[in-house]
Amino acid sequence: MRHAKRALTVFVPCLFSAIGINCGAQTYPVKPVRIVVPVAAGGPTDILTRTLSQKFAEAWNQQVVVENRAGGGSNIAFEFVAKSAPDGYTMLMAQPAFTVNVSLYKNLAYDPLRDFVTVSLATTYPLVLVSHPLVPARTIKELVALATTKPGRLNIASAGNGTTTHLAAEWFNTLAGIRLTHIPYKGAAPATIDLLGGHTDVSFASPPPVLTAIAQRRLNALAMTGATRHPLLPSVPTFSESGFPEFVVMGWYGLVAPAGTPREVVNIVRAEVVKALAASDTKERVQALGLDPVGSTPEQFTALLKDEVARWAKVVKASGAKPD
Repeated sequence: MRHAKRALTVFVPCLFSAIGINCGAQTYPVKPVRIVVPVAAGGPTDILTRTLSQKFAEAWNQQVVVENRAGGGSNIAFEFVAKSAPDGYTMLMAQPAFTVNVSLYKNLAYDPLRDFVTVSLATTYPLVLVSHPLVPARTIKELVALATTKPGRLNIASAGNGTTTHLAAEWFNTLAGIRLTHIPYKGAAPATIDLLGGHTDVSFASPPPVLTAIAQRRLNALAMTGATRHPLLPSVPTFSESGFPEFVVMGWYGLVAPAGTPREVVNIVRAEVVKALAASDTKERVQALGLDPVGSTPEQFTALLKDEVARWAKVVKASGAKPD
């Protein structure tokens, strides 16, 4: 009888595996967790990731390391995580390039939909189209009219080839039937600096870095890319209100993991993302970055990624956008 009881205690945990529950996942994490950021330290992606990682570490009583792997249009980080062990100990803070690059680059060593599982969409954010005061246009309608009379003479700065600000510009060109000359920069900050200096005419930007310039009238805000007006700039109309109802562009950040990562682990991490984003201190810090906290199910995030891949594939094809 004693032997039978001993056998039962050994056998019971195995029943969990038989019904689809991974025994190891019940104690996840048992070692440090790594979250890879595909850009350099200091920007919104990095700050958001570090904010969430601190909450994770507190909840799990385990070290959560943020590792910046910039370069290659973010492909270095994407490929690294795709080829990492699917055990939940290496994850990626994905951003729009994750769904753009599959159309922009040839012969990638990963596929964003095939080689990853989604955990949770963390935040979203709109863009604002801003112009230098010397540009004689105060609305989207006026900008289109001006660009129509001066094809190619107005330029639009972006944070770099293949970025959301670049492809938003290309898509706007296509929809409006105009030709704003694209000028790529190595990041949003230098693009904004040159716009403020009058070296470029217009640019798509995340709202927070340009709020002061807009308030001081050193830049004019023409329209927001969100579906609704944004609380940071409530007087600025959307592109939909400005005659372009289909032009809705939202930046986003979300956690993904290598394909094959156990669903039990995904659920544990997803629960912490939602919990962290609901905390008042996290929400305050995230909103200060111009980001809107979300927290979603894996299925909702997957649906977003599929839509984004399809949308930007059309834009890249129509515009002929290149990464270099």
